[in-house]
Amino acid sequence: MIYVTGDCHGNFGKLFNFCITHKTSVSDILVILGDAGVNFYNDIRDYFKRRDLATLPLTVLCIHGNHEMRPTHMDDFDPYTLQKLDKKMYHLVPWNEGKVYKSSWLPNVLFARDGDIYHLDGKSILVCGGAYSPDKPLRIKKGWPWFADEQPSTRTKHKVEKAIAAVGGKVDIVMTHTIPMKYVKELHLDPIEGIDQSTEIWLDSIEESLNYTLWYAGHFHVDKQMGKLRILMDDIVPLGDV
Repeated sequence: MIYVTGDCHGNFGKLFNFCITHKTSVSDILVILGDAGVNFYNDIRDYFKRRDLATLPLTVLCIHGNHEMRPTHMDDFDPYTLQKLDKKMYHLVPWNEGKVYKSSWLPNVLFARDGDIYHLDGKSILVCGGAYSPDKPLRIKKGWPWFADEQPSTRTKHKVEKAIAAVGGKVDIVMTHTIPMKYVKELHLDPIEGIDQSTEIWLDSIEESLNYTLWYAGHFHVDKQMGKLRILMDDIVPLGDV
């Protein structure tokens, strides 16, 4: 089975309970729609979070969020001495007709590459993570982790657009961290001054260019359905469920 859920921020209690209830195995796939919470500090604290996630009887695919470091920047650790090594944590490997970032000692924890189209359970799935952090000013003021490359780069956007063109604008499912701007307006959020919504505006144009069936996203810490869009936080749903 393939399942989808929202942000975890390093808290995996709902996942452990789900695995027990559903008697999952590593042949089952769970997609976390950003902010899994295991690539955050780039130090030993992340090691323990990754270890917790890797103990789940699941294969976990993580979409990039905004409150986390991109996998290409993460330093590796020796799992025995817990010392930082002079190399990166993850390397690219082929996976379901796309590529993912993977660590040799965390074989069941994978990180999606933005702009790839994966084929799972007979469905084509386009992924693109990232979003702007509304709490950016507070994070900078307090010295908390904030990542300048949290949003999709121009290069990533071009890659996504090229991938869509290559399949004639048709995919079965889209998975992103944030959502198209037209849906943000429907959430009726309290306005926050200075928010950069360029990613959401760009996703409007992406949605217009696509013929798709379902769209999953996280980021907004709600469980809500709006037409073909399902925003997830606490819910864990089978792929294809809206």
